Amino acid sequence: MTAEHTAPSIWMRRERAAVGRPARHSRAEITAVALDIADQDGLDAVSMRRVAAELGTGAASLYRYVSTREDLLDLMIDATAGERPLPAPSGDWLADLVAVAEVLRATLRRHHWLAGLALTRPVIGPNGLAVLEHTLAVLAAHPAGVEAKMEAFATLNGMTAAFVLNEISGGPALQQRNVAFLQHAVASGDYPRLAALLSQVGPAPAGSAEPADRFGDVLARILIGLLGPAPGPR
Repeated sequence: MTAEHTAPSIWMRRERAAVGRPARHSRAEITAVALDIADQDGLDAVSMRRVAAELGTGAASLYRYVSTREDLLDLMIDATAGERPLPAPSGDWLADLVAVAEVLRATLRRHHWLAGLALTRPVIGPNGLAVLEHTLAVLAAHPAGVEAKMEAFATLNGMTAAFVLNEISGGPALQQRNVAFLQHAVASGDYPRLAALLSQVGPAPAGSAEPADRFGDVLARILIGLLGPAPGPR
């Protein structure tokens, strides 16, 4: 296990070094600069040196606020979790969970570098805890156990990130290309089971240029599978 993974979470450490010159910046300010860099030039462009230059200071001074670039990534991930307000619970637990996922989806779409990082570096900070607390409030009346509820939260986050990663990597254009190849392959007669399955799918509505957005429907079925039956809307 690396030192990075054994060190306490950055939110369990001092905001600034206890000694040295008076602080000129804050973690929030440093995080905002790092987010701007990632949005403009990609995640690889985010370095302590680049952030320091944008702030008009030396890279060494940043280490008074964050110990490593990994700390900075953690701050960036958590900051995005607090960008958009979550809708108030309506009493319909399934619709409310899908609504949480749609907020997350919009955030991931705004920051194209975020979906991949969310999948490879899952981290939870204060804003992430607020999202978890909201999710547990939505599920308060649900009879599922604590493990199932936590699994549902993790699955909601992971599936949303994977879905957005696919969207920004190719999206409808790539999907249309794959559909065209499937139709070509089925016409060969070499895939009878696939042909039988696709024969049950009706034609796309006239004038539709893109495949239907099935994100909410697919996520809802997965969440029902994880959590099981529950009371309906109050």
